[in-house]
Amino acid sequence: MANSNLTSAKRVKNDEFYTQYFDIEKEIAAYIEYNPDVFRGKTLLLPCDDPEWSNFTKFFAQNFQKFGLKKLISTSYAADSKNYESYYQPTLLEIHDPQYDKNKTTKNGKIYTLAYDKTGDGKTDVKDLDWRYLDGDGDFQSDEIKKLRDESDIIITNPPFSLFRPFLSWILEVKKQFVIIGNMNAITYKEVFPLIKENKLWLGNGFHVGNAYFSTQVSREYAGGVYDEKTGLVKFRNVVWFTDIDHGRRHQRLPLMTMEDNLKYSKHKEIKGKTVYLKYDNYDAIEVPFTDAIPSDYSGLMGVPISFLDKYSPEQFEILGTSDNGLIDEKFKKTPGLTKEFVNDYYKAGGTGAYKEGNPTAGYYENNVAKMAYKRIFIKHKKK
Repeated sequence: MANSNLTSAKRVKNDEFYTQYFDIEKEIAAYIEYNPDVFRGKTLLLPCDDPEWSNFTKFFAQNFQKFGLKKLISTSYAADSKNYESYYQPTLLEIHDPQYDKNKTTKNGKIYTLAYDKTGDGKTDVKDLDWRYLDGDGDFQSDEIKKLRDESDIIITNPPFSLFRPFLSWILEVKKQFVIIGNMNAITYKEVFPLIKENKLWLGNGFHVGNAYFSTQVSREYAGGVYDEKTGLVKFRNVVWFTDIDHGRRHQRLPLMTMEDNLKYSKHKEIKGKTVYLKYDNYDAIEVPFTDAIPSDYSGLMGVPISFLDKYSPEQFEILGTSDNGLIDEKFKKTPGLTKEFVNDYYKAGGTGAYKEGNPTAGYYENNVAKMAYKRIFIKHKKK
C-alpha cells in the first residue's frame, strides 16, 4: 500500500512530508557516534524545507553548540509557488515581527540562519535564529539558493519525492556532503547506482524496523493502514536515508550460513529443502531472494534484493551491477538481455509483466517454468 502511495505522491506532487524529530535524532546519532567531530566547524544547509514546521531546523538549532557547528541555514519554499493546494497560515512569530509582509509571506521563501548567541544568554540555540524573506520563492534551483549551497559544507533534508533525482544532482554538482531521504527504489536509478557501486553514496543508519512515519499538511485520501488519523502520521515502508557520511553500521559484517546449511536450515521455504540455488538464464549468477540467505562460501556472482544495501558492508562484499539498468561489471561475459525463447516461455507460463527480448531483468527457470526476479543487485564476496 505504501508503494502505491509513493507513486501517487509522485504523480500529483503532493509529496511534502515532514520528518519526525525522533527519526532525525536517531539518524544523526549514528554519524556522531562514528565520528564525534563530523559536524564540527561546518555550515549546514537545510533546503526545500519549511523552517517553521521543520524538525530538522529545531534539531540542529538545539544541538548547535553540542555539534560544534559554524553556521546553520534553513530555507523554505513559497506557498504560492507550490503546484497543489495546501493550508498556509503565517506563524505568530512572523506576524508580530516588524518585517512581516502579508504579500511576501506567500510569494517569497524564507531563510533562517543561526551563527552566534544573539540573546546573550550564553547559549547558541533556537532562540538565536534570525529570519528574513528571500528575494525569490526559495526554489532550490534558483541562483539565490545555489549560492547558499555553495557556501555550505553539508546538505541535510527530506526533499519532495518527485524531485529526488534533480535534487541529488544539484548536490553532486558541487560535491557537497549530504544526508537526504528518498524512495528505496532510487537505488537502481542510473544517476544513483554507479555512485553506490563505487562507494560514493550509501544508505544511512535507517528508520526503526524499516518503517518511516511522516506528518503532512496536505489533505488527501490514503490507502488503509497508511494514514493514522489519531497521530496524523503517514506510513511508508520503502523510504531510506541516502548519504556519503560514514557511520558504523555499514562496516558491520553480515553473519551468514554456508550454502549447504542454508539449503538445510534456512527459514525461507524458497531455499530450505532445495538441492541447489537457482541460476539465472541471462546472468552467470545465482538467485538469492533474501539477504540472510546469501551463502558464505559461494565465490561466484549472486543476485540479491535491493534491500541488501541496508546490510551492505564494503569490506565484506563487492557490488558488480544491477538487473534494472544493465550497469554490469566487465566480468559478466554473458549478455544481460533476456532471450527471445525465455520471454516466450514466460508468457506461455501465464506471465503478465511487460517484458521483451533484450530486457535486462533477471530471469530464471524454476521447475521448468520461466519466472522473472524483481530488481536485483549483483554482488560477490570480497576475497579475505
